[in-house]
Amino acid sequence: MDFSRWVFLIFIFISISAIPMWSVSSLSSRELSEIPSNFLDFANKSEVFDWIVGVRRRIHENPELGYEELETSKLIIEELDNLGISYNYPFATTGIVGFIGSGKPPFVAIRADMDALPLQEMVDWEHKSRNPGKMHACGHDAHVAMLLGAAKILQEHRNILKGTVALVFQPAEEGGGGAKKMIDAGALENVEAIFGLHVNPNFPLGKVSSRPGPFLAGSGFFEAVISGRGGHAAIPQHSIDPILAASNVIVSLQHLVSREADPLDSQVVTVAKFQGGGAFNVIPDSVTIGGTFRAFSKESFLQLRQRIEEVIVGQAAVQRCNATVDFHTKDKPFFPPTVNDKNLHKHFQRVAGDMLGNDNVKDMEPLMGSEDFAFYQEVIPGYFYLLGMQDETNENPASVHSPHFKINEEALPYGAALQASLAIRYLLEAQPQVPSSSINDHDEL
Repeated sequence: MDFSRWVFLIFIFISISAIPMWSVSSLSSRELSEIPSNFLDFANKSEVFDWIVGVRRRIHENPELGYEELETSKLIIEELDNLGISYNYPFATTGIVGFIGSGKPPFVAIRADMDALPLQEMVDWEHKSRNPGKMHACGHDAHVAMLLGAAKILQEHRNILKGTVALVFQPAEEGGGGAKKMIDAGALENVEAIFGLHVNPNFPLGKVSSRPGPFLAGSGFFEAVISGRGGHAAIPQHSIDPILAASNVIVSLQHLVSREADPLDSQVVTVAKFQGGGAFNVIPDSVTIGGTFRAFSKESFLQLRQRIEEVIVGQAAVQRCNATVDFHTKDKPFFPPTVNDKNLHKHFQRVAGDMLGNDNVKDMEPLMGSEDFAFYQEVIPGYFYLLGMQDETNENPASVHSPHFKINEEALPYGAALQASLAIRYLLEAQPQVPSSSINDHDEL
């Protein structure tokens, strides 16, 4: 063997030896418990923090509605390319799934939603929305920035990854059911578990909250057109009054919860839309009403749906009117209840406790809000939690879906580090549940 070949072999040996060759067995329980705090320290480095904040502000300036997130996807792809992370695109029109790790099992996913709301932003600041009538008023810009932050953390620490982390960037959470379309497109292929978060403006910075089991309600929308016969208000006997019929319908709908539902089974029926007539002295031909209904069990939810239609049609008939009911499931699919896996809850408590301290990890009561993250939980075990971001100076923060909503950017490192920690600790602690022979490896990694 000539001299140059020996030099080459020695160089290769030295190069390989310089790379930390971690394995699960080489990490002690103490080292595992230190991962979350180490990740948080990394996310709080000035250059990392500034980068996450910059990503969030760029997204906030250019909000896009569900299935229209083309520029947002472009930004995400650019950042994944810069980080050297492979990905598949598109899913569900604008969705992206990135991959960090070996490309082999076990697989775990962390998810962020990307879409904005049709609101005119009322917060005057340097990075205010540049798109009239559109605003990131639910924190999805922060969710995307935190997921990219988690991606940066994981990519920097990929030498200790065992398995693969899938980064799920999802469109159209705000009523569009983007999660369901991501699933239908194969975004969860091989994935064993998934974690998601939502910012909470009313919970202190540095704290998180969730619960095992039912967490958020299932939800749906309804709209009904009640038709009668219009006429002059002075001679109502010659008309069939749809306003009177609609009023009776609304009162009867409230009885569904107060008199038909188990008091221990929380349910909501709210009529929030009533349109009919345009003059003081004219009975209109028709009235349109609409609203939302919510429940924590699928059985109760489906029962509400059935009874809403029966009550609307029946009560309209009592007043000699006709009624048609549309649940708009094509554009606004029903969201199932968000039900957190009990084993993942224990995992969340351990990991979040190691990062924030056990006193800062809170159990909470269920909420009647809804999340299409629930679609993922119908397919695989999933866990959803709330990330506090209220600072001491902001005693009455604007709620989500308000044109005055603000993000406390100090919360971004917490979300990025916790999502990354939940994923990597899952991979290091969990065992694959599916035989390797049935797995489609992601060779693009």
